[in-house]
Amino acid sequence: MGLLVVDDKGAVLAQASADQRMVPASTTKLFTTAAALALLPDPTAPDATGGADVVLEGPARARDVVLRGHGDARLSSASDCTQDCLSTLADALAARLVARLGRGAHVARVIGDDSAMADERWPSGMSWDNMATGSGTAISALTLDDNLAILPIASGAPGTPAMLAAPPGVTIRGTVLSQTGGGAPFTRQMAVGSDTWQVGGTIPAGQALTVPLALADPAAHAAAVLRAMLVARGIRVSGPALARHRSAPPQPSSTQPSSSAPPSSTPLARLVPPPLAEDVALTLRQSQNLHAELLLRRLGASGTVADGLAARQAALAPAQLPPGSTSLYDGSGMSTYNRTSPRALVALLRWGLAQPWGPLWQAGWPIAGQNGTLKGRLRGTALDGQLRAKTGTLMGTQALAGTFPAASGRVLTFAVLVNDLPEGKSATPAIDSLLLALAAAF
Repeated sequence: MGLLVVDDKGAVLAQASADQRMVPASTTKLFTTAAALALLPDPTAPDATGGADVVLEGPARARDVVLRGHGDARLSSASDCTQDCLSTLADALAARLVARLGRGAHVARVIGDDSAMADERWPSGMSWDNMATGSGTAISALTLDDNLAILPIASGAPGTPAMLAAPPGVTIRGTVLSQTGGGAPFTRQMAVGSDTWQVGGTIPAGQALTVPLALADPAAHAAAVLRAMLVARGIRVSGPALARHRSAPPQPSSTQPSSSAPPSSTPLARLVPPPLAEDVALTLRQSQNLHAELLLRRLGASGTVADGLAARQAALAPAQLPPGSTSLYDGSGMSTYNRTSPRALVALLRWGLAQPWGPLWQAGWPIAGQNGTLKGRLRGTALDGQLRAKTGTLMGTQALAGTFPAASGRVLTFAVLVNDLPEGKSATPAIDSLLLALAAAF
């Protein structure tokens, strides 16, 4: 275990292996979100640069609809969506097409274009088995519904195949049987790096499931969803839904995003998402990996991981992290290559909280016993509702970094990193007991 606790003047109150480089897991998001608040345009204003838009390309008789993403993480196709909705673009586009082409308007293909960012869909050093989970879904400048597709499964009569409705852009193979009892459990398996899923097993007769599937090609899925929306609005679409990716990342520190796509056209419709401050808070409170990775890529002008890493490092240079203490390879903490120390985390926290955006940053941290990833911890204790901190969890790793008031009234800043936990073991009880003892002692 690595630990550092300091008081409001920076004096060390407790430490153990405070300079040991360890895997930080999702406390990595503290570095990414601090840099985002420091570098990105006014985070309290609507996100004028990140929203999706639609353009038309190609000859007049075969126009393609191009849905372009610019790094917004919150675009939604939910039926109850009220802001940042794909249906808003579909409505506007359908109206414009009818106005231009009359009733019976038609287009050729629908293309999902995520070339505003490089085609780097998973963090370096992320375990491959996370790719099939909501924690490791692919990263794309064109993100829809957190890059999860929903597979509805409705059982039939006992012994008959269940009804499967493949989401747009997703291929489902296999059979799920309806059973009255027993039978093999329902299974799903992703063909790594693709949107083909193999399903099997059984579900109870008379029941229905909604199964989330992590997407490997979010841009293709978003295009397929928009295509279906246009058809539902009376627009004839003669071609398929496709994806357009940037073929190769540019060198770090480029000044303009490069793309294999044709030159930009004037958008027919554009979305302006809510302020980035709301996304920063969601990223921290829910420990949302996809959102953190998109924030990292937005830090650099090129939309590459390399540029994002360089921009984050430069933005955090004034924090004066101990030399050699921190090596980070992603924005979320899913990479097992990441390393930092308790002392570096405490330095980051103390510096960040002193910045003009510090209160906004801390407002997104989970609160013990109240919300986010700390909702179930320290309830009914002296730190319930008092401790604000970012959690971190990976295989064999648990981390926590934040602030809490001590019995004296002083606000203490702390970081705890635990690595190499045996399988099935949790450090949570020990960490929480330690923090409660420190709060009482000081």
